[in-house]
Amino acid sequence: MKESLYLDFPTFMRRHFDCRVQKISVDAGFTCPNRDGTLGKGGCSYCNNRTFNPAYCNPAHPVRQQVEEGVRFFAHKYPEMKYLAYFQAYTNTYGDLSHLISLYEEALSVPGVIGLVIGTRPDCMPDELLEYLEQLSKRTFVIVEYGIESVNDDTLRRINRGHTFAQSAEAVERTASHGIFVGAHMILGLPGESEEEMFRQPTLLSALPLAILKLHQLQIIKDTRMAKEFAAEPSSFHLYDVDEYIDLVIRYIERLRPDIVLERFVSSSPKELLIAPDWKLKNYEYVERLKKRMRQLGTWQGRLYSK
Repeated sequence: MKESLYLDFPTFMRRHFDCRVQKISVDAGFTCPNRDGTLGKGGCSYCNNRTFNPAYCNPAHPVRQQVEEGVRFFAHKYPEMKYLAYFQAYTNTYGDLSHLISLYEEALSVPGVIGLVIGTRPDCMPDELLEYLEQLSKRTFVIVEYGIESVNDDTLRRINRGHTFAQSAEAVERTASHGIFVGAHMILGLPGESEEEMFRQPTLLSALPLAILKLHQLQIIKDTRMAKEFAAEPSSFHLYDVDEYIDLVIRYIERLRPDIVLERFVSSSPKELLIAPDWKLKNYEYVERLKKRMRQLGTWQGRLYSK
């Protein structure tokens, strides 16, 4: 019998596909409204997009070329693999509707691509685009992934997100009402947030029609505003060590609705960009330590969840 500590992403994917599926990151050259002056300048205080763009992901190249290079990167090992084009960098629904649609369709035209994952902000999802995505989801697989990051509006202001939690909740509900899988991204350990404050999150998120959740620890990354804040006042940050963060995540997911898919718990930034914390662990090593600790505690996702 399969161990059931939490609902993981591979299980979710097996429910929808009978083959191995890999995400391929795409950088389509977008910006964000809190970078270009529409809402603000400088972007989120923690953000340096170089932390997650793989080598084959180059915004100077057309979307199709990026996807084809990604396919070549993976196909030698798994020739039968299928792919999801992952529009990841910056705000991938921020632009002219016809241009957005052309980029998505370009990615889907690559042989072997069977769906899209679109990362964006909750304040950048126009109704017209949702209507297109609803129709698209009837012929291919679609996930819309929102950066929510915190449920605390004071925190969102401090990190220069430029939106409120109410806007996040509204975007999740509106997107799900169109029959689209909705993911959310949260950062644990943001400055000014106590553990008590962080444990508000699972209850609030569980009340939303979320399908997928990504968590990751706060990391201080070079060439960000937060790096300057950390250098000036390190005492205002609590950067978790591995065991602390494992226990934090367990207490968090115990309170989470049990049918929310947990896609990720940690982020691994390139060593040359990472200031702190440096755990020297690969993602799978962290996950194995998390599972071991959950077994020791005899706990599981949703153990303390109540509607």
